[in-house]
Amino acid sequence: MSDPIKHECGIAVVRLRKPLAYYHDKYGSALWGYQKLYMLMMKERNRGQDGEGIGCCKLHMPLGTPYLFRERSVKRESLEEIFLDTKKDFDRLCKKHDLDADDPEVIKQHFDFGGEVLVGHLRYGTSGSFGKASCHPYVRRSNWPTKSLMVMGNFNMTNTNELHRHMIERGQHPVYDTDTQTVLEEIGFHLDEMHDELFHELRDEEVPGPEIPKHISRRLDVTELIKRSSTIWDGGYAIVGVIGNGDLFVMRDPNGIRPCFYYADDEVIVFASEKPAIRTVFDAGEDDVKELPRASVASIKADDGGRFIVKPFTGKREYHPCSFERIYFSRGNDATIYGQRKQLGEVLVPHVIDAIENDLEHTVVSFIPNTAETAYHGFMDGLRKRRRTEVRRALKEMWESGRLDEGQLDGLIMRNWPRAEKIAHKDIKMRTFISQETSRDSMAAMVYDITYGVVTPEDNLVVIDDSIVRGTTLRTSLLRILARTNPKRIIIVSTAPQIRYPDCYGIDMAEIGKFIAFDAAVKLLKERGLSSVMDATYRAALAELRKNPKDMRNAVKDIYAPFTDADISDKIVEIVNPKSLSWSGEVKIIFQTIGGLHEAIGSECGDWYFSGDYPTPGGYEMVNRAFVQFYEGKGGRAYGETLF
Repeated sequence: MSDPIKHECGIAVVRLRKPLAYYHDKYGSALWGYQKLYMLMMKERNRGQDGEGIGCCKLHMPLGTPYLFRERSVKRESLEEIFLDTKKDFDRLCKKHDLDADDPEVIKQHFDFGGEVLVGHLRYGTSGSFGKASCHPYVRRSNWPTKSLMVMGNFNMTNTNELHRHMIERGQHPVYDTDTQTVLEEIGFHLDEMHDELFHELRDEEVPGPEIPKHISRRLDVTELIKRSSTIWDGGYAIVGVIGNGDLFVMRDPNGIRPCFYYADDEVIVFASEKPAIRTVFDAGEDDVKELPRASVASIKADDGGRFIVKPFTGKREYHPCSFERIYFSRGNDATIYGQRKQLGEVLVPHVIDAIENDLEHTVVSFIPNTAETAYHGFMDGLRKRRRTEVRRALKEMWESGRLDEGQLDGLIMRNWPRAEKIAHKDIKMRTFISQETSRDSMAAMVYDITYGVVTPEDNLVVIDDSIVRGTTLRTSLLRILARTNPKRIIIVSTAPQIRYPDCYGIDMAEIGKFIAFDAAVKLLKERGLSSVMDATYRAALAELRKNPKDMRNAVKDIYAPFTDADISDKIVEIVNPKSLSWSGEVKIIFQTIGGLHEAIGSECGDWYFSGDYPTPGGYEMVNRAFVQFYEGKGGRAYGETLF
């Protein structure tokens, strides 16, 4: 992606179903689960580099000994640091007290992460601060294990303000400003209530006090806990929770916006944000890794075998998984995602053929490293298929007319085939802060090297990109770099449609004024004497915000209504085309259509950032508020802000 954006976090869960000694005997290490957690998180490293955290819950710990642990860091290379440092601390302890660091019992008693329930989180922050305190997992402690709670997740709640108001009306006093803390406290409140209900039942049954905790643990209904806690949640989420007694739950939002997969055998139960990570780390087959159904919660009880059930906690809504998982975010070694990314490139072939007037002989195709490479291969496959079809048709006509000769064959077969080259090579990250403002653009242009001598002044240069969000990289560096090859025409091809509307479910695309498509629409309104549309949209958005979110519409669609997709694309070209270039060739930008997107990755995939059709009421409230903030000259996110 030429415009890098931060996004959905990564989750990793390893629940051992056997005692630590089992893994010591079979795999040579009682830390088998700990090692698997590390490998799982490394395979999901692409999902978050703002910070990492790990947590552990030990089952059946003696009374008075710690059972719930966590470690977090925001330092560079913090994932390796967390795992190495925690193990080094344990090794030093063993050396000091002459303990066997390989003994399963020593590990269980003295190593903080020598437990059966292990969780990990990789953070890309879209809200809150970026310090260690903002890293997951969050913990709520009590001297009752069945009231202690650890929570982490890949999520954004759109209605944090409503959730806080709900707590205040209940009589609570929230003093935090993140949806993670809100979720922790809401689940914690209902956990307290369920615990107390069970405690009073058991006391009335005259169960001896020391026996009460194990009975509470056995009777605690995790699915019911989530049903009570999530009644007014609005957002996209995959949330992991660990109760201090060892009960574990993983839940997914009713629309399936955020991804979550799991694998289970008689030794281990695993959850992660990406299917290939599980397959690689646990050598699992394609069909062995399942997708956690939307609106469902998977719960694993604290007993030795880890009783595992998946149940709905609310009604399913229309399935709308995040399109950007397919386009960009997820690692491309998943078979389905790889195929979909290739298809995203292939469906763009007719649009590019029109733009180059079918002159493949004078066209060089490349991609912007490195995330667009798979779509580029799909695009090249599509070009070759198209050319083979043309050759086949021409040969058939020549054969039927009796005009087939060797000279014609050479001309037909050898000409007009697509040419593929590696044009742009990403180099070091330049430290542009050392330059003055006036020279930063020229320094930014040094981020890429180019291949000289393969593009001629008669050539079209077609470059595949994943998506264009803000257009900053195109304007400040990429077009300058590509122009050095001196082609006749540069055509930037985005495998994603025009990004017109903000996201509120976990992607760092919350401010509408930063989108190049929105900027283009606003400029067109002014140029065509339609500035009154801005004022009318502002009034309409305010009117929508006075309604219940369930009854709102997206008033911001009115900004784009006067224009065609081509109008917006042409204006984007004007905005991003550097005025200082000595090169005088033509620039075009081709965007994927929404229809092409669904043809490539499935009609069920969410397209709200392109279409403005949000899967939850909170999305409509957010988009209207985002426009109001833009119109009033206010920055920042339009969701999740507390007003108390």
